[in-house]
Amino acid sequence: MYDTIIIGAGMSGLAAGIRLAHYEQRVCILERHNTIGGLNSFYRLRGRDHDVGLHAVTNFTPAGAKRGPLARLLRQLRFQWGDFALVPQIGSAIAFPGVALQFGNDIELLAAEIAREFPKDKDNFRRLIQRLVDYDDLNFTHFEMSARQVLEETIGDPLLREMLLCPLMWYGNAAEHDMPFGQFCIMFRSIFLEGFARPLAGVRLILRNLIRRFRSLGGELRLRAGVARIKVEGCRAVGVVLDDGQELQARRILSSAGLVETLRMCDDDLTQGDDPRAGRMSFVEGISVLDRQPQQFGHDRTIVFFNDSDRFHWQRPDDLCDVRTGVVCSPNNYAYGADEGLPDGILRISALANFERWSQLSDDEYRLEKLRWYDRLTEAAVRFVPDYRAYVIDTDMFTPTTIRRYTWHNNGAVYGAPEKRFEGTTHLDNLFLCGSDQGFVGIVGAIVSGITIANKHCLKR
Repeated sequence: MYDTIIIGAGMSGLAAGIRLAHYEQRVCILERHNTIGGLNSFYRLRGRDHDVGLHAVTNFTPAGAKRGPLARLLRQLRFQWGDFALVPQIGSAIAFPGVALQFGNDIELLAAEIAREFPKDKDNFRRLIQRLVDYDDLNFTHFEMSARQVLEETIGDPLLREMLLCPLMWYGNAAEHDMPFGQFCIMFRSIFLEGFARPLAGVRLILRNLIRRFRSLGGELRLRAGVARIKVEGCRAVGVVLDDGQELQARRILSSAGLVETLRMCDDDLTQGDDPRAGRMSFVEGISVLDRQPQQFGHDRTIVFFNDSDRFHWQRPDDLCDVRTGVVCSPNNYAYGADEGLPDGILRISALANFERWSQLSDDEYRLEKLRWYDRLTEAAVRFVPDYRAYVIDTDMFTPTTIRRYTWHNNGAVYGAPEKRFEGTTHLDNLFLCGSDQGFVGIVGAIVSGITIANKHCLKR
C-alpha cells in the first residue's frame, strides 16, 4: 500500500513526488514510457542530444531573488539556485510585418521599444504593467475575463495588442483566439517581468536533479508502467491496474495525465467520445543543426515570435500546419561563458498543427509530409530571421502525434485543456490533478503545480 501513486513522470509528477517523499510518504511514480520528462524531455539522434519542449525556462530571476515561482520551487524542493545552472537569454523579439519589438529579462527594454514604435501607448503600457504587478494569483475571477477585452480597454493601438498577445499565447495558452486574463497575467509576468533562461546542459540537467532527489528520499519510479485503469470504490480511488495487469493500492492518486485523460482511466468513466473539454492546440517543430553558430550569420536573438499579418492567428488549423505564425528558438543565443555553450548551431522552428490530420496519415504519407512541412516552416521563418538554409547539416521534426505518444494528452495538446482545475480536484475525494490541466504551464509552472497540489491535498490531510 502506497501513501500516494503519481501517474506520469513529467516535471509536475516528479516535483510532487519529491515533496511527498521528503515527508516520508511512500510514493510511487508510474510512467508509461521508458524515459522521464513527458514533453519536457530529450533524445539522442545521430550522435547529438536534442531537447524536446524546452525553448526556455520562463520565470527566470537571478541568484539571490527571494520572490517569484523559481525561488519558491527551489525552497520547497531544497535545491540551490546553482543546481539548475541557468543561463539568461541574450534577447528576444516579437516580429510582425514592418515592426519588431525587442525584449529581454528587464521590462524596461520592452517599455522603451513600445515608446519608440507606439508612442501614444507608452503610458498605457505602464498602466498595464502596474495592473499586472498588483494581480492576485488566488483571485480566479480573472480567469473569467477576456484578455483581449482588457487589452482593448487599456492599449489603444490594435497592432500592439496583437504583438503583446503573441508570445504569451505561444508559451502558455490552451484556448483558441483569446486567453483568460488570469492566464495573460501569469504569462506576462513569467516572460516580460521575469524572463528566459536555459540550463547549461539543457533539460536533462533539471530532470537528472529531480530524479536523483526523488530517489535519494526513498521514492520509487517505475518506467514502462502505464496505468490502464484507476480502480474506484464509491467516491474514492483505491488503486490502479497497470497495462500488464498488475494492481497497486494507494491512499490517494495524483495524475498529470490531464483531466479528460484521467477521467477515462477511472472505472466510473464520466467522459463521452470526443470530449469537448479536451485541448486542441498542438504544434510541429522542425530542428535544424547548422555548421556554424547563429551569430556568425547575423542571428543574435534567443527567441523570435513571428506573425505574418497585423492580426495574430491562434487557432487549430484545418490543414496539417499553419505557418502564418511561429516561434524561432536558438539555444545557442544565451549568455554562456567563454568555455560554455553548444558545439553545433541549432535553430528550432515551431508552428501550429492539427493532431487529427497528422494521425490519419499512413506511415509513408507521414514521412513525406514531415519533409514538406519542414521546408514550409523554414520558408516561413526566414521572412523574420536571417536565411540559414545554406548552413543546415542535419534535421529532425516532431509532430502532434509525437506529443501524444509521450504525454498521452488527447489531440497532442501541449497546454492541456482550456478550462483549468486550479484546485486540482476531481469527482473522487482522493484523486487529484497536477500539471497543465491544473493550470500552471512551462517547466517552472509544472514544477510549482506538483508542489502546490502535493502541499494542498497530500500533506495537509
